[in-house]
Amino acid sequence: MRRRTVKAGSLEEILQATAPAAGGEPAAAPAPAAAPAPAGRPAAQDHGLRTEFEFELPRGYVDEAGTVHRHGAMRLATARDELRPQIDLRVKENPAYLSVVLLSQVITRIGTVTDVHAGIVERMYATDVAFLQDFYRRVNSEGHTRAAVTCPHCEGGFEVDLSGGRLGES
Repeated sequence: MRRRTVKAGSLEEILQATAPAAGGEPAAAPAPAAAPAPAGRPAAQDHGLRTEFEFELPRGYVDEAGTVHRHGAMRLATARDELRPQIDLRVKENPAYLSVVLLSQVITRIGTVTDVHAGIVERMYATDVAFLQDFYRRVNSEGHTRAAVTCPHCEGGFEVDLSGGRLGES
């Protein structure tokens, strides 16, 4: 077997460098190049799997300018997301910090804030952090944002969507 060295270049260059030697089957025409993804974002692929979930915080994150951000999005966690906090020194010193680090990795935006880091999660109200912890568990364990609840007055059971909306709205 002959080894070939291929330098990283365009898809067409790689296909030409790895094409079968002359006398073999004709090489297929190279596929058209996909449109480049926006900077900092991987190319979107539709696998029929919902990977990002919208939410609305009960109180909202207040930034340095005093703006309240309530709407946000959280993506599904990967194994790396769950393993990374285990080696974080802040988590080793204080295991309760694990949820702060984990949430900061999977929250993709809160209002207009797209660079969500541990410092932002630290400055959130405890009510919102508790909401996000429950939201994380529901999305990653159960695969949805619905919760079964019981009316305290009529004892009737029904389902609510935790991903947002105002009380009384469907």
